[in-house]
Amino acid sequence: MNEDMMTLEEREPAASGTADAMEARGRGVFQVHTLGCQMNVHDSERIAGVLEAAGYVRASERQEAEHDVDLMVMNTCAVRENASERMYGTIRKWKGLKYANPDMQIAIGGCMAQLDRERIAEHTPWVDAVFGTKNIEGLPAMLDRARETGRPQVGIKDALETFPSDLPVDRGSKVSAWIAISVGCNNTCTFCIVPTTRGRERDRRPGDVLAEIRRVVDAGAKEVTLLGQNVNSYGYGHGDRYAFSKLLRACGTIDGLERVRFTSPHPAAFTDDVIAAMADTPNVMHQLHFPLQSGSDRILRAMRRSYRTQRFLDTLGRIREAMPDAQISTDVIVGFPGETEEDFEQTMAVMEQARFSTAFTFIYSPRPGTPAAVMDQVPHDMVQERLERLVALQERITEENLATFEGRDVEVMVTGTPGKKDDRTHRVTGRERTGVLVHVGVPEGQPTPQVGDFVTATVTHAGRHNLLADPDPTKGQTYAVRH
Repeated sequence: MNEDMMTLEEREPAASGTADAMEARGRGVFQVHTLGCQMNVHDSERIAGVLEAAGYVRASERQEAEHDVDLMVMNTCAVRENASERMYGTIRKWKGLKYANPDMQIAIGGCMAQLDRERIAEHTPWVDAVFGTKNIEGLPAMLDRARETGRPQVGIKDALETFPSDLPVDRGSKVSAWIAISVGCNNTCTFCIVPTTRGRERDRRPGDVLAEIRRVVDAGAKEVTLLGQNVNSYGYGHGDRYAFSKLLRACGTIDGLERVRFTSPHPAAFTDDVIAAMADTPNVMHQLHFPLQSGSDRILRAMRRSYRTQRFLDTLGRIREAMPDAQISTDVIVGFPGETEEDFEQTMAVMEQARFSTAFTFIYSPRPGTPAAVMDQVPHDMVQERLERLVALQERITEENLATFEGRDVEVMVTGTPGKKDDRTHRVTGRERTGVLVHVGVPEGQPTPQVGDFVTATVTHAGRHNLLADPDPTKGQTYAVRH
C-alpha cells in the first residue's frame, strides 16, 4: 500500500564522507541515489551499511559532485509511472559516466528492480547488478561476480530471508532515525503494486524494535519514525490487535527519546487504543498521515479500500477530539478509473470537511499487473483539470491552517544549520512538534543552535507551506534553546 506512504522524490542528502574517507577508497567509493517513500530511504541506509561492511567507502560531497565514484547505486520506486520514467532516465545518464569510466559499476535495486528485472537487464546492459527489495545483503557478492565475469548479474529473491533492520546501517541523520517495524502489505488495493514488490506483511518482534530504538538513542538520536506499509496493523499476524498501541506506549518509557512519529497507518485499522496511546504518551507527536485516496464511496469500493467516507470522517473526529492540536495529512488519487465529476465533487466535499494540514495529490497512474490498470481510464485532460481544482482547495486550507500558528510559541527541533544569511536575519530550520516546517531567526548576539537542539520561539509569520519565527526585540517574544 505504498500510495499510503508519503513519497519523497527529493530528500536531504545522506551524511557525506569524512575527510579521511575523501582520501581512502577501500574496495571502491559509492553513492546511493534514492527514489520513493520513507521505506526506501530506510533501505538505502541499509544498502550503504552493507557496502561499508564489505569495505566500500561512502562518497564525499566533492566526490559526488565530480562523479569521482567507483559504484553508483539506485534504489528505485514502482508506485507511479513517473518514478519508473525517472529511473530509466537516470540510468541513461549514468551510461555516459560508465563509458567515461569503464571500471565504474552500476547497481539498480528496490521496487522497480523487483518488478521489472528482465527489462532492466535487457535494455540497460551497462548495468552491472540488479537486486530486489529482499536481497540487499547480496549486493557486494553480485558486484564481485560482475567484475570477475564481465557480465551483468541479476539476483531477485521472492521471499524475505533477512529483515532489512538486521543488516548493517549507515544512517543519513544522527538525530533522526527511521525504524522499520514491518515490511510488506496484506491488503489488495486495486491500484497498488506494493504487495508484488514487497510481499505479504511481516512484523518484527517488539523487543527487537525497542532494542533498535534504544541503540539509536544511545548513539545520539532524539527522534524516531516508525515505518510500515500498514504500520497500525502491526501485530495482527501474531494475533495481537493491540501490539501497535503497546509499542507506542513502550516508546514513552525510553529515556532520551524526545519525539516519536509513525507512517503510514491504514484508516480501517486506526483503532481507539491507538488514538489513546498517541494522546497519552508525551513523546508521541500529534502528527498523522491518514490516507483518504477518494471521497467517493463508489470509488473506494472500486479501489478495494476497506472503509467508507463516513467511517473515515468519524475516525478523524475521534482523533481530533483526543488531540485538538493534531496536524493530519493525507493522500488523494485523482482520476481513478471510472471516476465521474460527481465522484470528484464528493472528494472535494470531504477534503473541505476534513481540513487536512497537507495533501499529497496524485494523478492515477496505471501499474502493470494491478486490477485497476485494465479498467476504463479517465481522459488525462479531465484528470489534470480536476487535480488543479483539488490542489487549489488544499492550498487555501493549508494557508488557513498555518495562519492559526501566528503569535504562538512552538518548540522546534533543529535539522538544518546554519541557516541562510540575508539582510533581515540569520535562520535555522526544523520542525515543531506536530511536524510543521519552521524557519527560526537567531537573535543578534546569540550563538547559532546546532542540529538536534530544541528552540522554543514565537511564530511571527505564516507562509504557504511553512512558518517563520523571526526575532523582534520590541514585541517580547519567546526565544530559548535546549540542548
